[in-house]
Amino acid sequence: MEKILIANRGEIASRIIRTCKKMGIRTIAVHSEADAGLPFTREADEAFLIGPGPVPQSYLKGDDIIELALAEGADAIHPGYGLLSENADFARKVSEAGLVFIGPKPDVIEKMGDKIASRKTMIEAGVPVVPGTDEGVSTLGEAVEAAGKIGYPVMMKASAGGGGIGMVRCENEQALSRNFDSVKKRALSYFGDDRVFLEKFIDDARHIEAQIFGDKEGNVVHLFERNCSVQRRNQKVIEESPSPCFPEEARQRLLQAAVDAGKAVGYTNAGTVEFIVGPDNEFYFLEMNTRLQVEHPVTEEVTGLDLVEWQLRVAYGEPLPQTEQREIKSSGHAIEYRIYAEDPDRFLPSPGKIEALRLPEGTGVRIDAGYAGGDTVTPFYDPMIAKVVITGDSRDEAIQRSREFFSDAAVEGVKTNIPLFAEFTGSKLFAAGDYTTNVLDKWKETEKEEVK
Repeated sequence: MEKILIANRGEIASRIIRTCKKMGIRTIAVHSEADAGLPFTREADEAFLIGPGPVPQSYLKGDDIIELALAEGADAIHPGYGLLSENADFARKVSEAGLVFIGPKPDVIEKMGDKIASRKTMIEAGVPVVPGTDEGVSTLGEAVEAAGKIGYPVMMKASAGGGGIGMVRCENEQALSRNFDSVKKRALSYFGDDRVFLEKFIDDARHIEAQIFGDKEGNVVHLFERNCSVQRRNQKVIEESPSPCFPEEARQRLLQAAVDAGKAVGYTNAGTVEFIVGPDNEFYFLEMNTRLQVEHPVTEEVTGLDLVEWQLRVAYGEPLPQTEQREIKSSGHAIEYRIYAEDPDRFLPSPGKIEALRLPEGTGVRIDAGYAGGDTVTPFYDPMIAKVVITGDSRDEAIQRSREFFSDAAVEGVKTNIPLFAEFTGSKLFAAGDYTTNVLDKWKETEKEEVK
């Protein structure tokens, strides 16, 4: 390992650069015109302009990125998350060019990126899946018939979708009819694939995921789980580990199911198996993300492991640093908060110049930021400014430190969700730990009661 090109931007590019520096690996950053001068472009050993702000003209130009990597003597490409990270064609082209793709095999990315195909694979592996359609539905008539058999409410999903895009809850046939065409059009627009499928909507559910790692020798282990149930518009806002109010017996079954899922597809590198968990603590496979997750620092903080270092070593053919499950331990508690440039009430992006950024450091506080004061959050990308991970020996200690952090944190120049975190971390609903994916809605309905 001598030089790696990072085909990404912002905080995740900075995160990868930190580990590369620790390992003595040189880094190449690529950036759009809109991102010129952001911290990650200064932290890399080299940085190259790849195109204008819009992602199709810059960060999605896979052929140009590969050509640059070859020209500059890189021996590998790290895709980060989002953008090209789960693009099987890109991963295949990277390998064909003689470069190392830091991620799983292209055929695994392809199979797991198709939610219909991944459902079938998990059923064959004996992993529980949410009741739904095993094939896509192409007409409204097929959808109505399938929903009648599944039972309302149902969740309509884009087969190739992710990040909450292309997901709509339908309470009845009227809602299904009203949304069917728009979901198909959105799926085609975002993912180039208009196939949709239906799943039973699990009421009062939690979203719990397991971090897995595999190597080329067939070893697959888990690095415990993360609760990702604090969401807005089906997108994660707060993640924590261990998952509170989750019986140990159910936790162990979920973790084993995640390992089984990884072994079923011959998984290598970092992956996340996501589950929906019902009120009875029964869980069902949702999807497998074939990349590093935004919330991976939560796992790093409770295990003490560097997941990017594991990614690099596995990609270059080394076995997992720890191949025996019993060797991997979790201690303490970690909570990650995604700070967005957005209206905290309407959850709408709030791009603009960051006049001042105050994210106070302290005991148990980790900050992974993509911007600094004076930088501009543009409308071209996800508006996440930073991730703040707060740890403690216990969940109560982590929450107390969170409240102290957000009482002092501030961003000037753009609206952010910091006020939401400042209030929510003091709520009874969050403190109880038994919250579900609709917790933010419930919290607002209960007038944001404070813990006294």
